Amino acid sequence: MRSLIILLATLATAFAGEKPNIVFILADDLGIGDVRAFNKDSKIPTPNLDRLAAGGMKFTDAHTPSSVCTPTRYGLLTGRYNWRSKLQSGVLGGLSPRLIEPGRTTVAAMLKEQGYATAVIGKWHLGLDWVKHQGREVNELGIESDAQVDGVDFSKPFANGPVTLGFDYYFGIAASLDMAPYTYLENDRCTVLPTETNRYPMMADRPDGGKTRKGPAAPGFDAVNVLPDCTKKAVEWIGTQAKSGKPFFLYMPVNAPHTPSVPTAEFAGKSSLNSYADFVMQTDASIGAILDALDKAGVAENTLVIATSDNGCSPQARIPELREKGHDPCMGFRGTKADVWEGGHRVPFIARWPARVKAGSESAQLVCLTDFFATCAEITGSKVPDTAAEDSVSFLPALTGKSGGRDTLVSHSISGHFAVRRGALKLCLTPGSGGWSDPRPGAPASAKLPPAQLYDLAADRGETKNLAAEREGDVKELTALLEKFIADGRSTPGSPQKNAVEVVIHKASKKK
Repeated sequence: MRSLIILLATLATAFAGEKPNIVFILADDLGIGDVRAFNKDSKIPTPNLDRLAAGGMKFTDAHTPSSVCTPTRYGLLTGRYNWRSKLQSGVLGGLSPRLIEPGRTTVAAMLKEQGYATAVIGKWHLGLDWVKHQGREVNELGIESDAQVDGVDFSKPFANGPVTLGFDYYFGIAASLDMAPYTYLENDRCTVLPTETNRYPMMADRPDGGKTRKGPAAPGFDAVNVLPDCTKKAVEWIGTQAKSGKPFFLYMPVNAPHTPSVPTAEFAGKSSLNSYADFVMQTDASIGAILDALDKAGVAENTLVIATSDNGCSPQARIPELREKGHDPCMGFRGTKADVWEGGHRVPFIARWPARVKAGSESAQLVCLTDFFATCAEITGSKVPDTAAEDSVSFLPALTGKSGGRDTLVSHSISGHFAVRRGALKLCLTPGSGGWSDPRPGAPASAKLPPAQLYDLAADRGETKNLAAEREGDVKELTALLEKFIADGRSTPGSPQKNAVEVVIHKASKKK
């Protein structure tokens, strides 16, 4: 018996030192209130996300660095706040040039140096250096215009894509599924040339609800197939890598439930709510297929799986309609995608790692998606240089039931407006939403409001009582904190870094 105990202890020690596989699933526009593990009143069944939460840890105070997609993806892969890049507002298009700066270390590159096989399968949306036709240009920092969509030579490979940023393999689409080109990309080129022109319904159950942007499309390409095709590729890749015995990192940024909300026939109408809700159910099933693939390959025990979203729920989900039917994708938080309020960037975040993380656990630790880089570095024993991951704080302590993590957060809206948080206090440096909710930036209603908003989220999670006028000291301290983070070029300890671009803070002056 004693020898058996010693053997088991030895095996456990050896296993504890083995590098885990890492799977990061990033849903697109999934609201925190859509997931039943976070919202018991959700009207959308999410059995696979719930299964993930039951086997791991859910974080109730998790945030994206931006309330829209391209900036969040930049922060996730670089561990750096998006507003330090040249993209100060808005998002890229499918034809935009690469956003991640030359020489900047990504989490994929760091893990590759640690011996990981790496892949990204799904929606990229961080720019690619396409070969343009002579005399043609596309927007560098915005979605291409209708006149620009034919400006690219799709027969030529693109440069500076995922396979130059630390990923061994890439399959997916260039950007959101409502942006050209409508074709699959593999490694550094189109799998099928987009020789036709097409567009797709934004909501499958609303033929009159508008369509995606018109643009170049591959013959036979259909938006409804993208989620299942990418899921199938990911499942195959997991199976292949599991046989190699080499640790792997899969980044899976799915295109759903972002518009076009086009569920397959299996899920169409299944929620009894609308196409968005149907697409949430299909997204959940896709996540289930990944979990099943890990189980089948026999690697689930030592695989860290994280599932989250790139921002809050979009108004295109028809939120008022969902609420009328008893479903709130924002779960009572104010605002939606694009806003600086909590509804714009507070997201579901689940981490399962059976070998290290207690099943069915929960953490109130403040977490940002930029923290993924530092967490992977700590897990694998990588040293992060001062010139990388300047805004990344490891949440490994929280995962393993210990204290430690970030206590500050900077949030950014689609229009480039800031919010800064320390503890439960949150300062929004805009009179309104900073995004798509009313009052919008520049709207007449915003001019009648105080220039800044201060909220105590511990007492007021819905951000209903602005404390700025009565707590001017806190306003000054939080503003100074943001200014320090900008001036230092980082929000974590380390040598100050000079910003490559000038960061603009939209600070309204005090009313006379």
